Amino acid sequence: MMKKKNGVNIMLFVFIINLILILSCTKHNKGETQFTLLKTDREFSMMSAGEGMHKAFLFYVADSGVLLRDNSYPLVGRQALGSLFEKGTDTSFVLTWEPLYEKLSESGDLGYTYGVFTRTIRASGSTARGTYVTIWQKQKDGSWKFVLDSGTQGLPYAPE
Repeated sequence: MMKKKNGVNIMLFVFIINLILILSCTKHNKGETQFTLLKTDREFSMMSAGEGMHKAFLFYVADSGVLLRDNSYPLVGRQALGSLFEKGTDTSFVLTWEPLYEKLSESGDLGYTYGVFTRTIRASGSTARGTYVTIWQKQKDGSWKFVLDSGTQGLPYAPE
């Protein structure tokens, strides 16, 4: 009888160890994703500067992503953004931004960045600044797309 009890205890021990290993493998590894959203957001800004704001926003928006802007109802989805962008051009200005902070969820599939944006008019060189927040969601293919983007205008330049 003693041998059977020890066998059951060993099997239980092996089961518990395997369960712990399986559960620990599914947890979010913060070291692997630290600065991922800052990097993605910076790449988004570089695309806006190099290829135009419209192309960049259409590339980085999730299928059902939302864009919130001053004096406008929420634009919901890639198709709505595309329809808006067809009505105008983005060649007269350059929109860039610098993310200052990122925060990821414990699961590692949702997070946000915030920072400062600058819009520069090409003809005059005049600039306008503001702040923004972007909420990101990890896609099935591992890429990050924004599910909500919003900005506020009117940020003064800091005194030197």
